Amino acid sequence: MSMPLLGKKKSLHFERVYAAPVDAVWRAWTRPDDLRQWWGPEKTVVAECEVDLRVGGRLYIVTVASEAMGKYAGTRWPMEGTYTSIDERRQLTYDARQWTEGSAATETIQHSTEVTFIEQGPTTSLTLHIDVSSIGPGLKTKMAAFGMKWGYKSQLDSLERYLAG
Repeated sequence: MSMPLLGKKKSLHFERVYAAPVDAVWRAWTRPDDLRQWWGPEKTVVAECEVDLRVGGRLYIVTVASEAMGKYAGTRWPMEGTYTSIDERRQLTYDARQWTEGSAATETIQHSTEVTFIEQGPTTSLTLHIDVSSIGPGLKTKMAAFGMKWGYKSQLDSLERYLAG
């Protein structure tokens, strides 16, 4: 059971400029084959990825810790979301929950995510904003919530490498 956040809401905000056209950055966020190449923080791989790109459609990604994560190797972190707004090549929003597999009852984080894409000639300015609405009571979830800033920064770095490749 997730507990609503009391007092200060946890929000994360990132801004990046990618040396890629907006079409490429949009595809990276909306096509399963592209998402598999960069999604997740360092030392993780995407085991499953589904995208139903329509309002009310499902986004489902399972990130797995690689051997490089030592004792966490093989740990699976599903994220399931529903698209709430889509403005092609401009903005995506979705509500999602993510958890440690096998611990959904105590290890769930719920959040709303907004991704904004702004074409700037040959580059794309991307803004990522995450509002966390609840964090499960489990210790792993509290640690995951604490590490979200690092995880998303790592993920956006991975997107930069993917777009450059």
